[in-house]
Amino acid sequence: MPPPLQERLAQCQDQSSRHAAELRDFKNKMLPLLEVAEKEREALRTEADTISGRVDRLEREVDYLETQNPALPCVELDEKVNGGPGTKGKGRRNEKYDMVTDCGYTISQVRSMKILKRFGGPAGLWTKDPLGPTEKIYVLDGTQNDTAFVFPRLRDFTLTMAARKASRVRVPFPWVGTGQLVYGGFLYYARRPPGGPGGGSELENTLQLIKFHLANRTVVDSSVFPAERLIPPYALTTDTYIDLAADEEGIWAVYATREDDRHLCLAKLDPQTLDTEQQWDTPCPRENAEAAFVICGTLYVVYNTRPASRARIQCSFDASGTLTPEQAALSYFPRRYGAHASLRYNPRERQLYAWDDGYQIVYKLEMRKKEEEI
Repeated sequence: MPPPLQERLAQCQDQSSRHAAELRDFKNKMLPLLEVAEKEREALRTEADTISGRVDRLEREVDYLETQNPALPCVELDEKVNGGPGTKGKGRRNEKYDMVTDCGYTISQVRSMKILKRFGGPAGLWTKDPLGPTEKIYVLDGTQNDTAFVFPRLRDFTLTMAARKASRVRVPFPWVGTGQLVYGGFLYYARRPPGGPGGGSELENTLQLIKFHLANRTVVDSSVFPAERLIPPYALTTDTYIDLAADEEGIWAVYATREDDRHLCLAKLDPQTLDTEQQWDTPCPRENAEAAFVICGTLYVVYNTRPASRARIQCSFDASGTLTPEQAALSYFPRRYGAHASLRYNPRERQLYAWDDGYQIVYKLEMRKKEEEI
């Protein structure tokens, strides 16, 4: 073998031996450091577990205190003196509602919460038709839009690429707010007619109710809502002027006017004609209200704070007069720091479908008879 080649091989062996020695030295230096890092990581994990346990205990204590010290009901002094809500003396406007079903339940507590997914923007609505196919899911994203998503079943909605599984239904007039309702195969919603809220004409602060046939995709009826100078009923959800709700009794509307800008109003609607059958002035304040729903003829108003925190049912109004505010359970929702853009009660399932900052949530409700003591 030529001498130059032998020299190069020798140099390679020397370099390999030197690199191997350096690697051993580096490994010997790093092993103690890795052991120290592992001990520190284990200590941090133990500390994190301890903190998590303390937080869990604190949340349980807070839940217990909230259960033992619920928020005070929204009953004003003049209502107590005059015999309760709904006695302001405007003739038929505040007459007691005659139930058409034997429904006599009220909420005992909001039992559990399940977050399905995040779909769309911070405000919107998702729901089922309480009278239609049990599996179909209807999603209306945004406060001013004209296209609804319809999913064949809940499983399709929960897929990653959910929009591909949905059919799209376009309505002829954009809806306003998050007060829409799907009921009996129809989409009921409020539209802003020319000169509606903010329009500056004689129709200022009025809204038109639309009854849209989802299968035929046609408008079958419309009506100007019979209330003037409308304002948002929920101070924390200012895009909604009329919130439509369904329960065992039919269709209701929650709204507010400048005539009494402190409290909510409730109306019973005819689902066939959109006529207003009865109206009530309720004791439930607009301030800090974010959403509401109706069960067995009772309006439940959900409150929050402007920096979104834990929502609570703090005011109720029974149009039939069976349930007094003092007898109603004033419940907190399971812990989720957000704000409800909409809440839809499904009387067939006794569940609430909620839209919370773009998250779609299902709340299961625990019910009791209205005459039972809490």
